[in-house]
Amino acid sequence: MINYITYKNENSDQWVTFVHGAGGSSSIWFKQIRDFKKQYNVLLLDLRGHGNSNSQIKKAFKQKYTFESIANDVLEVIDHLKIEKSHFVGISLGTILIRQLAEMHPERVQSMILGGAILKMNFRSQILMKLGNTFKYVLPYLVLYKFFAFVIMPKKSHKQSRLLFINEAKKLYQKEFIKWFKLTAEINPVLKWFRQVELDIPTFYVMGEEDYMFLPSVRLVVEKHYKSSKLFVVEKCGHVVNVEQPLVFNTEVLSFIGSIK
Repeated sequence: MINYITYKNENSDQWVTFVHGAGGSSSIWFKQIRDFKKQYNVLLLDLRGHGNSNSQIKKAFKQKYTFESIANDVLEVIDHLKIEKSHFVGISLGTILIRQLAEMHPERVQSMILGGAILKMNFRSQILMKLGNTFKYVLPYLVLYKFFAFVIMPKKSHKQSRLLFINEAKKLYQKEFIKWFKLTAEINPVLKWFRQVELDIPTFYVMGEEDYMFLPSVRLVVEKHYKSSKLFVVEKCGHVVNVEQPLVFNTEVLSFIGSIK
């Protein structure tokens, strides 16, 4: 089982589960824990190969990684903890895993909060992925990761987010990075399906106004999925909204979760 940490709140029967992105770990939510555990039970996960799921997972997962198999890792934890239903908060690639879990088990997902959501790979991001696929066995993965982090989070104000993710990525193994990178081969058909199909689950997109690679496609999807979806754009903020603007992120997300009956 992947590594997890819980913070119990005896005054609440509701859960909020946090899902990080590729190259991160549960530590990227350090600016959320205090505010969220005051009101809810909190579950933090380290996805396979990341954070403290690193050592025990190295031998356990030899098969090809798929979004479905990684979503099942999350399901295994909430089953183990006997959590019937949870609000899910994700960042970047973690948003794809939350949506995948909601496709498979909508009855387990009370709401989806998708920060820095990835719904479409634009031209620049597709070029990035092709470059990565070409060089993934040649270049040290950290060189590739630093390059990706800089393209996705280019501004001086994004430096904290870049460094946080690069420092977490240093804990990955090269083989682990390649397995996660190969996931990108199946990303386009998965995202196309997500854009087409609206789920009957309250969904809140929190995007930075400077998240130029992913914000335009999210705007279009929210217009189309207006029955279930809302968008909040954080000013002067890039891709990793929960790290760059934690006070705004926490306030808006807690308000959204509190509005769900």
